[in-house]
Amino acid sequence: MTEITVWSALAGGSMIGGASALLFYKQQRIAGISGIAAGILPPWNAESGWRLCFLLGLLSSAPLYRLSGQPLPIQIDAHPALLAVAGLLVGYGSRLGGGCTSGHGVCGIARLSVRSIVATLIFMATAGVAVYLLRHLL
Repeated sequence: MTEITVWSALAGGSMIGGASALLFYKQQRIAGISGIAAGILPPWNAESGWRLCFLLGLLSSAPLYRLSGQPLPIQIDAHPALLAVAGLLVGYGSRLGGGCTSGHGVCGIARLSVRSIVATLIFMATAGVAVYLLRHLL
């Protein structure tokens, strides 16, 4: 699947929504990746196990997809140092914003949280400005 279609978007969105709903139903937790990742840092507690399993499942999805014989149509043109700096900025912004796009955008909007709706609008506007600046002006 190298083209984004209505069907692939619907399938992907359904899987993300279903996984988020299942995590909320089973663990009463929001599927915010930044919070889940922060929860596996020391000191460990009773919730670290499910958080680690969630992240391992997330990280194993691409290798498992490759086992199906399909290529991963991913091309990264950025320098590794730029990716590292970008990752640190995203992590800092997630902590500053009280969550990430998955927590606010998927779960928060589904709960009709005004805070999450505003945060997601800011995330998306900032991303649009950043892409425009980097791709068209710099």
